[in-house]
Amino acid sequence: MPPLTRWFIKTSFVYFILALLAGVVLGAQAAWAFTIPAADLMPPYFHLLAEGWSTMLIIGGVFWMFPKYSLEYPRRSERLGWASYILLTIGLLLRVISEPLHAVAGNPASIWVILLTLAAILQWLGGMAFVVNSWSRVKEK
Repeated sequence: MPPLTRWFIKTSFVYFILALLAGVVLGAQAAWAFTIPAADLMPPYFHLLAEGWSTMLIIGGVFWMFPKYSLEYPRRSERLGWASYILLTIGLLLRVISEPLHAVAGNPASIWVILLTLAAILQWLGGMAFVVNSWSRVKEK
């Protein structure tokens, strides 16, 4: 298994555990009627599950198992693959931190909205890097 695949998959496991932990906190809040001052954990919970767990796991598998691009570059560009991993990881972590804090700030001009926008841009760039790197590996044979 290529190192990049291992990083994607192991990182997805970490995000899965973090998502489940956020789910426990959300459940405890509902059961015992308390709130955490840091804000609503529902958006980070969904982002950790959808992008962190599912998407990172899928991308790791795609990088490893899709048909070879060529004999010389079987997974096309390692550099672009790593760029995708780094952009998606930083974007998700930034989003998980900035989204609830932006909700608490309630100020559309706060630093949190800038960081939330940056997080979305990083995630988009990471997704684009993945698609560009993987598109030509989707072939009949």
